[in-house]
Amino acid sequence: MLFEGLLIILWMQLTWVSGQQLHQSPQSLSIQEGEAVSMTCNSSSTFNIFLWYKQDPGETPVLLITLYKSDELIRNGKLTAQLGGTRKDSFLNISSSEPDDTGTYFCAGQHSAPQVPAACTQTCS
Repeated sequence: MLFEGLLIILWMQLTWVSGQQLHQSPQSLSIQEGEAVSMTCNSSSTFNIFLWYKQDPGETPVLLITLYKSDELIRNGKLTAQLGGTRKDSFLNISSSEPDDTGTYFCAGQHSAPQVPAACTQTCS
């Protein structure tokens, strides 16, 4: 199957947590196959944990990366994510994009670590 290009759709996700808001950019993006993609998530307040998800149409979100430490850089295949030193921002990069990377990406912030380790590792609902 030949792919002429790749469309990655990023919808701005606004998450309200006790009056705090996360802003994700860009809101939408169209790129060619093989190009790199960079997304950022910013908050007006600090979070202990930042999470990045991908959601395909009609599917539940899939947890891609969880960041726990300031300035932590995680690589997972062609994905790279980092939590900023102020714990108010994070970025997600995708290198060498492919058609399977098409989807809706979003970030989430959490103020405290869960009391029990999360049981899900790939798909969370």
